[in-house]
Amino acid sequence: MSDLEENIAKAAGYLNRFRDRDVLNQIGGEAVPALDGETFETVSPVDLKPLGRIAHGKAADINRAAKAAKTAFSAWAAMPGEQRKKLLHRIADAIEARAEEIAFVECMDTGQALRFMSKAALRGAENFRFFADRAPEARDGKTLRAPGQVNMTTRVPIGPVGVITPWNTPFMLSTWKIAPALAAGCTIVHKPAEFSPLTARLLIEIAKEAGLPEGVWNLVNGFGEDAGKALTEHPDIKAIGFVGESRTGSLIMKQGADTLKRVHFELGGKNPVIVFADADLDRAADAAVFMIFSLNGERCTSSSRLLVEEGVYDRFTTMVAEKAKRIKVGHPLDPETVVGPLIHPIHEAKVLEYIAIGRSEGAEVATGGEKLAGPGGGCYVAPTLFTRATNAMRIAQEEIFGPVLTAIPFKDEDEALTLANDVRYGLTGYLWTSDVTRAFRFTDQLEAGMTWVNSENVRHLPTPFGGVKNSGIGRDGGDWSFDFYMETKNIAFATTAHGIPKLGA
Repeated sequence: MSDLEENIAKAAGYLNRFRDRDVLNQIGGEAVPALDGETFETVSPVDLKPLGRIAHGKAADINRAAKAAKTAFSAWAAMPGEQRKKLLHRIADAIEARAEEIAFVECMDTGQALRFMSKAALRGAENFRFFADRAPEARDGKTLRAPGQVNMTTRVPIGPVGVITPWNTPFMLSTWKIAPALAAGCTIVHKPAEFSPLTARLLIEIAKEAGLPEGVWNLVNGFGEDAGKALTEHPDIKAIGFVGESRTGSLIMKQGADTLKRVHFELGGKNPVIVFADADLDRAADAAVFMIFSLNGERCTSSSRLLVEEGVYDRFTTMVAEKAKRIKVGHPLDPETVVGPLIHPIHEAKVLEYIAIGRSEGAEVATGGEKLAGPGGGCYVAPTLFTRATNAMRIAQEEIFGPVLTAIPFKDEDEALTLANDVRYGLTGYLWTSDVTRAFRFTDQLEAGMTWVNSENVRHLPTPFGGVKNSGIGRDGGDWSFDFYMETKNIAFATTAHGIPKLGA
C-alpha cells in the first residue's frame, strides 16, 4: 500500500463519524441541532462528494449561544489567570494528541496539502500555549505618577465576543483568535466558515474534554447572511473578531454599528514581493514561489504581486516559472503534493475567471493558466505565472486568492515603491535587497502592516499581525491581542489633600 493509499484509508476512518450523523452545534456545553432542525451539506474539494450534514444555525441559535456565553462570562472572567492557564495548556495537549486526525480532516475538507496541514494542529497548540502563559498577567497594567496623584491602570475582559473564521486554514486561524480571547477571560460564540466546518467541531470537543466550563465556548454553524448577521448584530456580543474578505468586513462593521461593537478585522491582501537586482535571486525566487503556491495560494499573506527590477526581470521570472512548472499538483493526502484542489467549485470558478481576465488584459501566461484533471476530479488549478503585466490590470489590483502570481517590472526604487503602494490593500510586503539603507527607506514608506526583509513570512507570535487600508483593523499577536479582548481602566488615587474648587460657597 502506497503512502497515499494508506493516508486515504486513515482519513476515511476519521471522516466516518461525520458521515454517520449530523455535525452539531455546541451551545452551553451541549451538542445540539439547529433549533429548526435544518442542515446543510459540506463537500470535499477533492471529489465533490459530501463529507457530512452540518447543523444550519440561524438567529435563534445565535441568540441561544450568546445568552449561554453571557451567563458563563462572570465566572470565567473571575477565574484566576493561573487556572485559565492550566486549562488552556490542557487544550493544547489534547490538540497535539489528535494532530493526525485534525490534519487529515482538514485536508479533505479544504483541499490543502498534507505537507502543510500536518503542522496545523501543532501551530494551533502553540497558539494556545503562547496565550495560556500570558493569561496570569493579562490584567496587569501600569503605574503612572503625577503631582499629588498616582494612576493605576488595569485591564478587564470585554465580555462575550463573536469569532468568525475563514475557510482557508480554519483550524489554525480559529486557535489564533480563540486562544487569546479565552486567556483574556472572554467567553465566545464561534461561527466557522460554511465551506470548511469540520475541524471547528473537533476543536470544541477537545476544549470540552479538557474541562472548559459550559457556555464559555459556543459553536454555531451557518451562513453569513443568517448566523453571521445575527452574531454581529446581537446586543450581548461586545466585539467581533473576523478573518475574511474585505467586503465582508465592511458589512460586519455596518451590522455591528447599532450596538457599537468593537471590531478586529484581518482582511484581504494583494501583497507585493519586491526584488531588486542586488538581491540573492535564488533565495528570493524560492521565497516568492513558496508564498504564492503554498496553501494553494489561498492565504491572505500570499505574495501575489511580483515586482522585479527590470534588469533582472526576464532572468528572475524564468526562474520562478521553472520552479512553478515542477510543483506537484495532486491529492492533498499525497505526501508529495504541494498544491491540492481549491476549496469549492464556486471559488475555482472565480480563480479561473481571473486567469481568463489576465489573458484578455494582455498579460502573458508563462506557466499554468488552466484547470487540471486531478485525482478525484475536484477543483484543481495549475500554478500560474503572468508576466509582462502592468499594475493597472485587474489581476494586479484584485485579490484572486489562488495559485496565481502576477509579475511586473520596475525601473528604480521610486517606481517600485509607487507600484507596491498602488493598491487598496496593505497587509504584507516582502522586500529583497542587499542594501540595508534601502531596506530601511523602503519599509518605512511601504503601506503595509507587516514587511519581511530578505525572508518569506516567518511568524513570531509576540509580534503584531495585521494590515492597513482595506486589509484590516487592529492587530493580533502578543499583548496586542489582549488590547482587543480587554478594556483598559484607569484608577486615580490622590496622594495629597489638594485644593478642590469650591462652587456655591
